[in-house]
Parts: sequence; structure tokens; C-alpha cells
Amino acid sequence: MFQLQKYEPNTYKKFDLSLQGNYKVMALIKSISGIRGTIGGKPGETLSPIDIVRFSAAYGTWLLQQEHPNKKVVIGRDGRISGAMVQNLVVNTLIALGIDVIDVDLSTTPTVEMAVIFENAAGGIILTASHNPKEWNALKLLNNKGEFISGSDGSTLLEIAEQAAFDFAHIDHLGTYTKIDTALDKHINAVINYPLVDVAAIKAAKFKIVVDAINSTGAIAVPALLNALGVSDFTILNETVNGHFAHNPEPLPEHLSELCNEVNITGAHLGIAVDPDVDRLCFVCEDGSLFGEEYTLVAVADYVLKHKKGNTVSNMSSTRALKDVTTLHGGTYSASAVGEVNVVAKMKAVQAVIGGEGNGGIIVPDLHYGRDALIGIALFLTHLAKEGKSVKQLRNTYPNYFISKNKIELSKEVDLNKVFEHIKTKYKEQPINTEDGLKIEFDNEWVHLRSSNTEPIIRIYAESNSLTVADNIAKRIMCDIHEVTAQ
Repeated sequence: MFQLQKYEPNTYKKFDLSLQGNYKVMALIKSISGIRGTIGGKPGETLSPIDIVRFSAAYGTWLLQQEHPNKKVVIGRDGRISGAMVQNLVVNTLIALGIDVIDVDLSTTPTVEMAVIFENAAGGIILTASHNPKEWNALKLLNNKGEFISGSDGSTLLEIAEQAAFDFAHIDHLGTYTKIDTALDKHINAVINYPLVDVAAIKAAKFKIVVDAINSTGAIAVPALLNALGVSDFTILNETVNGHFAHNPEPLPEHLSELCNEVNITGAHLGIAVDPDVDRLCFVCEDGSLFGEEYTLVAVADYVLKHKKGNTVSNMSSTRALKDVTTLHGGTYSASAVGEVNVVAKMKAVQAVIGGEGNGGIIVPDLHYGRDALIGIALFLTHLAKEGKSVKQLRNTYPNYFISKNKIELSKEVDLNKVFEHIKTKYKEQPINTEDGLKIEFDNEWVHLRSSNTEPIIRIYAESNSLTVADNIAKRIMCDIHEVTAQ
């Protein structure tokens, strides 16, 4: 049986097809780019203090093996309830390894990424579980370029953790601790001085803006940016940085009703929503409708490509509107596997001038290779000011596509390879990409199937210029999956 859950406004629809009963997701997830889990519970099953120390020690050990000239690591955190506790454990573990810690404290993911470069550090750790609820936290791990560590490096780190292959420093060689408060200022200064950001145009537009800061560090970073951009008329919702998120922190339509209503009631020009670590971004139009998180990258890319010819990249589950805009400007669009590290790798390979992900992640490579809501805000406001359009009018200049986002829960016994081979054989006459799961093209539509690294599910995203068609493609594929799993 299909269970339909409708996103509002009517841009996305989501279907859940359960092939087993309720499944409890493990609360400690070890991936190549970081460690994520819930706070509280037993070691090895959650992100317990013991696990925090173990994986911090593994990261520090891996970092020392890189023989970077500076044994420095930048640490920053979002506004989560558990942030200070996790921070203390990570900081002191690194000091015990002989590593010097530079603590930027309450910060954003892109700020920490840039601080690694500013401080010429060997790496960085961002303590954030991004869009996950308040009980979650995570260690996101960076290399000396301020980018997420590679798959091979992540595998090495996990092996170090598994073997507890740590060698802590002698008392005379412990690391040092330095707290700095200039990282965000340097980040914002880099944003406002980026060549395509026009502060004068933004200031002259006299924008009235409402921001949903979701009780995290966006309440610090976004107002500071808006002030630097010359925007003086703005309101911050959920501005207390305490980690008690006022709503589900993922910036999706169904979570942003307060922001939409406030924009509409106050007559603001637009609304801005970020996630707890400020690397995802979406906008609200002046009438309270959603601009669409998929179109954050589309609009910013449109502006960038008008002034800088080149190529673009997004992941396979992102809207084809980016391809349309890129082609219009004479560039070439490329799709990557899902995941920021994969998007960055593809951007470097094709020398993209702009890229990111359809979840509202903007990557501007000549600023830094990381999703960054602050540069996204600055470029979007510049674009809006120069176009002289309302946000709604700007949105209407882009192709109108609809994505149906779905998932199927599977029992542990299901052979995913068998499922994917069945689908691939059935649609063998269609163009198929197997770089990341299975993506099938149907004229102007597509469907992307990929298994989750963290849950026993298959995610199914389908897109069309008709919501009904996108829904029907998703239903058809889900029936195909049910057909093979029922055998």
C-alpha cells in the first residue's frame, strides 16, 4: 500500500512504501566523512563520550600521519544542546595527541572550512549534525584544504578507530589551545569582497527580510552578513542560540510555515531559511510561497553564469533546471554522485564555476569548495537587486519542474543488487547512469534510485514538468521494486 504525504506548497510529494514493520535506525553512523549519532545511550550504539574520544583520536592520528608542517586543527560547532560537551571532549583528545587546537566556538560549517585555510591548519572538525533533530550531533572531518576528507582517507581513519591505534603525546609535547573570535568576520569579509557580490546594489534595493535561524548559529552569522551587505530592515525568527529547535531543522516546505506566514504578514520582500550549520539555504517569496530549495542553486548559477562563462555541477538527484540554465548560458552541465565530496570532485574535474546540491547547497569554487549559505545569500540578493524583480517574478523566469521524493523501507534480507538489476533490465531501452545507484532518463523526465548508507531503504526521486507525471513515475518504479522483493 502506498502512503501519500503531500509537501506544502504543492511542489513536492512523498510516498512511503514499507516492506517490513517499523525499523529502528542505528543511532551511531560511521561514514567516510564523519561520525554521526544520537547523544545518550550505550557506547558503540550512540555518539557516547567514549565514541567521541575514540573517533577524535582516530582523526588526530590520521592527521599526524599526513605530516603537515603545522599540527593545528580548527574546531567549531553549531548551536546544539550537546555542542559544548562534545567540543570539550574533542578539544582535549586532540591536545592529548600533541595537536594544537584553534577553537572558533559557535560557528558555521563554511566558516570552519575557510578558517582552516586562514589559519594554515592541518585540518578541521565541525561539530554539527546539520539538519538532524536536536538529539543528534556529529564530527564532520576536514583536510588541510578545508574540504571533507576523501573516501580513502575516511576508510583509513575508520580502521585506526577500529584498532584503537592511537599514540598519545608525552607530557612535554601536549598540544595547545587557542580560542579566536575573528573567523566569522574573515568569512564575511571574503563574501562581501567577492567580485560578483555588489554591496552597493543590495543596499540601494532596501530589502526587507525575515530570517528563520532555527535556534542555531545562523542567528549569529546571517544578521552579521546582512549588516555587512547594507541590509538594515530584517527580522530574525528563532534567534535564541540554544539548540532547542523551534521546528524540524531541515529547511523543507513543511517546516517553514512560520517563516512563510511572517513574510506574508509583514510585507517583507523575501524570507531566508538556513539549517543549523548554515550550509543549506532556501528562500520564501514575497507572497509567502516557497521559492523552492532546488531553485536556490539554479538562481545563483544563473547570476554567476551571466558574468562568468563556464560549467556547472549538481548531484544526480537535483533538478534538471540547472542543466537548462547552464545550456542557455553556453556552458556544460555535469551530474555527480550524491554527496558534497562527490560534487566537489566533479566540479574540479570539469572546472565548474558554480555547483552544489538541490537541497539548497551552493558551492562557489573560487571562494572555497564547500556549501556556503552566506555566499549564497550575497549572490542571490545581488541578482535580485540587479534584476529589479520581485522574488516571485524571478522564480517565474526559470523552468518549472516538480520532484517527487520517496523512499521504500526494506527488510535486511532484500538483495539490493537483485533489485537494481531487475529495474535496469526492465528499462534497458532507456538511457541509464549507474555511477550512483541507478538513474533512468525518460525524455524530459528522470528517476533516480539509490540505497542509503545509513538506513535499509531505497530513495526514489523522480522529476517532470508535471507533478502528476513525476508522481506516476515514482509509483511505477516503486511497484517494480515491490514486484521483485515479493518474489
